Amino acid sequence: MENCCHHTKNTPREEETVRALKNRLNRISGQLTGIGRMLDENRYCKDILIQIAAIESALQALGYQVLQEHMQTCVVEEIQKGNTDIIDEAVDLIKKLK
Repeated sequence: MENCCHHTKNTPREEETVRALKNRLNRISGQLTGIGRMLDENRYCKDILIQIAAIESALQALGYQVLQEHMQTCVVEEIQKGNTDIIDEAVDLIKKLK
């Protein structure tokens, strides 16, 4: 991790949002476990690679969901406070999620 500091959101996430994010994360975790089983079973490389691609896609979707929430809450709040530097942070985050 490049950031040594932990930040806390000013506006708490809604319970439904947290539940949806955790459900997605649990599905991704299950997919990773499935790849481990595939390796143990000596499954065909193509099948494993397809699962890896699916996990990458699922992680990307999770990242975009968190980014959307970040833009709608944290970024908006900071702009309302007059902190326009938050835009640079948001652009850097978008670049990392490419």
